Amino acid sequence: MAKLFSFGFWNALAGIILRNRAVIFIIIVGITVFLGFQWQNMRFSYTEANLLPDDHEVNIQYQEFLDKFGEEGNLIVMAVKDSTLFTPEKLKAWNDFNNSFKQYDEIELVVSLNDLKKLKKLDNPPRFELIPFIQDSVYTQKQVSQYEYELFNKLPFYEGLVYSNKSKTIQSALYVKKDIVNTPIRKKFITSVLQPKVAEFEAKYNMDVRVSGMPYIRTLNSQNIMDEILIFIVAALSVTSLIFFFFFRSFRATFISMTAVIIGVMWAFGLLGLLEYEITVLTAIIPPLVIVIGIPNCIFLINKYQQEIKKHGNKAKSLQRVITKVGNATLMTNVTTAAGFATFALTESKLLKEFGIVASLNIIALFILCLLVITIIYSYMPQPKERHLKHLGKRWMESLVNWMEDMVKNRRVTIYFSSVIILIASIIGIYTIKVSGSLLEDMPKSSGFFKDIVFFEQEFDGIMPLEILIDTKRKQGVMKLPTLKRMEKLQELLEETPELSKPISIVSLVKYSKQAFYNGNPKYYQIPTSQERNFILPYAKSFESEANVMNSYIDSTGQYARITTFMKDVGTEEMERIETNLYPKLEKIFPKDRYNISFTGKALVFQKGTKYLVWNLVFSLGLAIILIAIFMAWMFRSFKMIIISLIPNLLPLLMTAGLMGFLGVPIKPSTILVFSIAFGISVDDTIHFLAKYRQELKSNHWRIRKSVFASLRETGVSMFYTSTVLFFGFSVFMISSFGGTKALGGLVSTTLLFAMLANLLLLPSLLLSLERSIANKKTMKEPTLKIIPNEDEIEASEEE
Repeated sequence: MAKLFSFGFWNALAGIILRNRAVIFIIIVGITVFLGFQWQNMRFSYTEANLLPDDHEVNIQYQEFLDKFGEEGNLIVMAVKDSTLFTPEKLKAWNDFNNSFKQYDEIELVVSLNDLKKLKKLDNPPRFELIPFIQDSVYTQKQVSQYEYELFNKLPFYEGLVYSNKSKTIQSALYVKKDIVNTPIRKKFITSVLQPKVAEFEAKYNMDVRVSGMPYIRTLNSQNIMDEILIFIVAALSVTSLIFFFFFRSFRATFISMTAVIIGVMWAFGLLGLLEYEITVLTAIIPPLVIVIGIPNCIFLINKYQQEIKKHGNKAKSLQRVITKVGNATLMTNVTTAAGFATFALTESKLLKEFGIVASLNIIALFILCLLVITIIYSYMPQPKERHLKHLGKRWMESLVNWMEDMVKNRRVTIYFSSVIILIASIIGIYTIKVSGSLLEDMPKSSGFFKDIVFFEQEFDGIMPLEILIDTKRKQGVMKLPTLKRMEKLQELLEETPELSKPISIVSLVKYSKQAFYNGNPKYYQIPTSQERNFILPYAKSFESEANVMNSYIDSTGQYARITTFMKDVGTEEMERIETNLYPKLEKIFPKDRYNISFTGKALVFQKGTKYLVWNLVFSLGLAIILIAIFMAWMFRSFKMIIISLIPNLLPLLMTAGLMGFLGVPIKPSTILVFSIAFGISVDDTIHFLAKYRQELKSNHWRIRKSVFASLRETGVSMFYTSTVLFFGFSVFMISSFGGTKALGGLVSTTLLFAMLANLLLLPSLLLSLERSIANKKTMKEPTLKIIPNEDEIEASEEE
């Protein structure tokens, strides 16, 4: 392995690249065209990412529910809160508006005021009949007022379903066909039919129509992701190119760098299509991530090229030395960055696995691209002029390096004291971090659809479906009176929970049957007694066979029942508190020897998945630290150097975790990426510094101070350049409307900024303070892998 990456190898590789530059350029174009054709296989996710493995208990329970009752997230709700609705013109317009959706193949069922049925008792023969709530197509004010009174005062069955008693809000439901709810057809219907029709109705009748429901939320949320991908790419290119130009003051260098990273972005999209991975809120950030991580590669390569030109003025020799001198170092830093992402591929979460695979592959591909594109394009261009090299001797940069030297030389106690204070504060902040499993938390708060979510939470106590599956362990056990009474107790318990809405189940229908038996008197909306049940049964049987309305809440065997409630946007910890409070009471209501009861639903699965991901975070970050530590051991063959190198990289991670606690940023699928990303990137600076330090030690006959300051001067400028680009590059994500992406950008930027300071101040300070224990030939053995060659080694290799 060491031989593979020897300087002779890189020197030979440089010769191959420069001699075959035209062929290599054609190969790059061919790969780009091939991956460009794979774009057609890209597809956006049309459902929430399942964060749990397929064989996880929570997933198994959810699949069992789906097998019995089908997809539960197919409901779109529309609501109006308008005092003028119950007037002849507007009520007719609202009903006609809802009826118009029945003509579309995508809609399975529409439930609005015009579709409501009342149970009516008929005695000869004994039966219940469903009669329309609105029986006349001609509306008068007297009829409309009667409808309003009857709905709010005599039909408790429809409370929470069709109306809210809090403020007289009226709600309609569109049930999307289950076989298209997670397909592009759903998106087309919502964007091309539903939204235009709602906008037209609002404009014509001056009414504010609120729309929500999981299919609607998913569609608009995925549309926001699509819109932001382009914004991120343009913003990342703009910011990084401006900073690059500010440092280098060269349009040529900026153009070459942008060419390399743009090709990298095209490859990133192509790889997503080739692997047929869905574009999620995580994989959507990979293309701009490629830009942000690619520019530092360009900085190291172009900076070294210009330094060589300034030194001896030979273009061919300079290009060869770029590959020979920087090839190993750049490869190793890209490998450590890719390792930080690759650890996600080893988790059991499909979401993180796909992100880790694509990100790590793209980072390695990006290194190859930058090395080839920069070398080949510069080989065809004229040699840089003196004005292109002026940035190499900037006064302000010299002042910055002098300040760093002064801090390390004279103020090490201040550096250590500041580090300890940061460590203590971080540990305090870590204890306040919360875990959030909310499906809605990361969604853009300023968007119209999120404001509608808040509206439905206020009016109907929630929008996220929570399902309770009851197994009676015997056929036809659901309709037994004891079971119905137990279910009623459970529903009362759920109604007492502020975070949950009024439940819906077969119990509501049974209670409505009794009310109908007593001629619609609302005070009889209750579970019948065993004696009343005998009287009602003949009526109920006819109703069951005629309407077939119970299939949604009882399975075909009558053994399983479903209770549906909706929950507010609560996090993982809050939901765990609710479950902890409910389960002891549930066990009393439903004894385990006779019933099995489980909570499920897409929102709950997502919450459980978030908690599962926290353990994946610990695993992936721990694995990344171990892998990089092993990598450092292989390179430097010194245990003490491993410890010293990890300290300035772990401290910024602890600081970020503490900052999350103090700022109230929870651990969630988007923010768990921060630590592995930041660690994989920040350790690059450590590798550059220690590699140069190891070289300087030999050149300076093991004189620590001289070696430390020489390394600081040599690598400080490049580290500052790359860290600045990374800081502003990741800051681009803060323009996102998604809370998680915004937090990811801010936290990674902050972590990398402090990691730069730690590597430029704390790392050299530790080397100076511990010089006696680490500065000897026994501790600093000849490395397995020489990252930065000596001049005489390069010249000897070139002569060969």
